[in-house]
Amino acid sequence: MIEIQPVQHIDAAIEVPGSKSLTQRALIAASLAKGTSTLSGPLESDDTRYSSEALMQMGVVMDKGKEWVIHGKAGLIEPSSEPIYLGNNGTATRFLTSVASLGNGNFLIDGDARMHQRPIGPLLVALRGWGVDISATKGTDCPPLAIEGRGLAGGTTILPEGKSSQYLSSLLLVAPYARMPCVLRVQGEVLSKPYVAMTLSVMDAFGIAVDCSSDFSSFSIPQGCYRAREYQIEGDASNASYFWAAAAVTGGRVTVTNVPVPSLQGDAMLVPLLGRMGCEVSRSGNGITLQGTNRLEGIRVDMGDMPDVVPTLAVVAAFAHGRTVIENIAHLRIKECDRLSAVVAELTKLGVKVEEQDAAMIIHGEGGAGLRGAVIETYEDHRMAMSLAVAGLRIPGVQITGEECVAKSFPDFWVRFSLLAPG
Repeated sequence: MIEIQPVQHIDAAIEVPGSKSLTQRALIAASLAKGTSTLSGPLESDDTRYSSEALMQMGVVMDKGKEWVIHGKAGLIEPSSEPIYLGNNGTATRFLTSVASLGNGNFLIDGDARMHQRPIGPLLVALRGWGVDISATKGTDCPPLAIEGRGLAGGTTILPEGKSSQYLSSLLLVAPYARMPCVLRVQGEVLSKPYVAMTLSVMDAFGIAVDCSSDFSSFSIPQGCYRAREYQIEGDASNASYFWAAAAVTGGRVTVTNVPVPSLQGDAMLVPLLGRMGCEVSRSGNGITLQGTNRLEGIRVDMGDMPDVVPTLAVVAAFAHGRTVIENIAHLRIKECDRLSAVVAELTKLGVKVEEQDAAMIIHGEGGAGLRGAVIETYEDHRMAMSLAVAGLRIPGVQITGEECVAKSFPDFWVRFSLLAPG
């Protein structure tokens, strides 16, 4: 357990680790490429360790130091005699399921108890449309997954829902290696569109250009092989959000030095939302500076494209004046925990007036008046730990349990968070 100490003044410049989302996408593209790639600024964390170890089980050779050197397999995936265990890494589980489908042989994709509850059925349906023999071994449409790999046939397939952009990104990343050119159609609303755009950007950087409709409902993916290259990974905007939020709730100033403008990451759009609440935003070198204000105002916002920073915004909203309505967030319920319910529960402990709806939450801010310290449960979810820590910068007595869960995406978070306190 760690107790957060309130601060009176913040004026800090912080560098955050590399983007988890970009690291995992670039890692797969480099592993499937022909030749040797170098990833600069990658994130070393539990999640990226699961991803890289899984790829090594499939025959990829890599040297991981400050930079990662990936010796690509040109799309040749070796079967693994042991289960490919991915913990509670939802991105890797969805991505590596498709990567394994490129192989010839048997694969078992597995994870921890929470991963056994996280749905993956739509991805299975789409892969079967490309000729993959894949099943959920427990009949639940959740991992573990058994694959009898014979490669991808290609042609046209349908993803029956777009609620998780990870299904879509997973399919796109492997489609160039099918035996026929691929067409992918998506039914229903595509959520988290910036993550799909990120995937397309990484594919393009490694030499594969995808044609798609403006609403991301249809994609045409050419056959080809990724080209090896050097690739620079941006600082993680999701992890930067906690430092921008710290400036917002304390009226301080924080520069995150390595999230560029423009950014490939949709979560960087949290910054303009904080601007709508009253903060001042400026560009500083290769980073973004946020200056807090003495009065935050509530806002209404659709966060369908930015689910990972919903907890961050909710914490800031607890210190605003008036209602903040955060809509279109039902997909938070299938994250590392049911984040919608968890955020509501933990904010309520702090004395925040907050309502939970099926796909929304409403925070009734009173400028932080009447809030109290509490022991915060993290639900083994890194984003719960880091976002609720921000509240402790204003409220005495906020204690975070299970604080080690930040290792999933930001292993030295507590060290860098401590840099916000002067002296």
